[in-house]
Amino acid sequence: MATTLFDDFSPISSKQWKQKIQFELDGADYNKTVIWNSPEDIQVKPFYHYDEDFKTSQIQTQASNFKICQNIFVYDVEKSIQKAIDTLERGAESLRFTIQNEKIDIQKLLENLPLENRIVYFNLNFISIDFVKKLDTISIQKKTVFYCNLDPIGHLAREGNWFATSDKNNFETLEKISKATANLYILSIDSGLYQNAGANITQQIAYSLSHANEYLNRFPDLEKPIVFEVAVGTNYFFEIAKLRAMRMLFNLIAAEYNPDLECHLLVTPTKRNKTIYDYNVNMLRTTTECMSAILGGADTVANLPYDSLYHKDNEFGDRIARNQLLILKHESYFDKVDNPADGSYYIESLTIQLAEKSLALFKDIEANGGFLKLLNDGTIKKKIQESANKEQELFDTQKEVLLGTNKYPNPEDKMKHDLELFPFVKIKPRKTLITPIIEKRLAEKLEQERLESE
Repeated sequence: MATTLFDDFSPISSKQWKQKIQFELDGADYNKTVIWNSPEDIQVKPFYHYDEDFKTSQIQTQASNFKICQNIFVYDVEKSIQKAIDTLERGAESLRFTIQNEKIDIQKLLENLPLENRIVYFNLNFISIDFVKKLDTISIQKKTVFYCNLDPIGHLAREGNWFATSDKNNFETLEKISKATANLYILSIDSGLYQNAGANITQQIAYSLSHANEYLNRFPDLEKPIVFEVAVGTNYFFEIAKLRAMRMLFNLIAAEYNPDLECHLLVTPTKRNKTIYDYNVNMLRTTTECMSAILGGADTVANLPYDSLYHKDNEFGDRIARNQLLILKHESYFDKVDNPADGSYYIESLTIQLAEKSLALFKDIEANGGFLKLLNDGTIKKKIQESANKEQELFDTQKEVLLGTNKYPNPEDKMKHDLELFPFVKIKPRKTLITPIIEKRLAEKLEQERLESE
């Protein structure tokens, strides 16, 4: 008769584990010594164990399907074509084009690219029915999937103004675009803005979902997936849980409109913890962040080059960023197991707790008039700023560490003459409808002081 190894051992309860830990602490307080509170007010325990109170998220993720994406900012069409062809030949599986205005010759940009059966994203900094209709026609000709990431509410949050003159015009234009296109996915949520501005994880999830709910309220018959452009930070397990909780809650909310509606997670590392000094450490940060993205269930991952803060787009930085993902996929086999977080009591516990706290915040936003109302009256920005200030204080007091920057800096490291881009918050005086939400890195003040002393 076959037996298992575990039949020879009695099961150990959570209570027994805790008693053993308390004994080993030799009188030290268990709660003060081995439990810590996250910025989301989640108590992180020293161990996690299956018991009668354990809950499972039952969220399904497919790491085997994640795609490696290359970001391309389109300024010179010919150079963008060359870059797209080169990056596809070197292992990229998807492309994300950022296009500033509708003067770009989109037909020329795409006509000779090998796009069949690929996913292509377009981040448009404008809204134009004619331009999007051209994309729709090309996607049909190319037999490919185009995600046209239009997000008027995100544009308002980031820039302080709508694309057009009022919210009504923006939503009417979106509706016209939806009716005029057959093959495009058009809606996206700029979730990364909240992370890069300093929101904690609960806020990121709740604001992103409430942001999406504004569109669902206006387009209740929506059938095509909504893209969530998400930024992941350095808290490895929390970020895995964040993506799982975001998908779990979206499914819950979207079921009230259309049970088959899906969210599509396009994930990239955060800028908030990146630095210009000791910049090679950025590669370590982006590697673990990409790992979190894959394990958390990202559909597509677009890595951030280690030098993107201070260098213009360059072949070396792009190649290193792409190779990080290629190594994770083809040498570390991150795409070989679906639902890779299954069986981790810690990640499941974090997922459930983040989901519960985010859902409570989501309900509070909706009860107080919805995301757009709170965005317009400054409440969203205020709450994010409060969270950002707390994190900044932790960084300033070295309780949150960025190696090479606020701990173990190299005094011989000089950067003043290497800056091709301005790596700090840019001030653009202009008239806005609301005060925009501003992305800001933790190390900015410290780096400015070091630059001045070089």
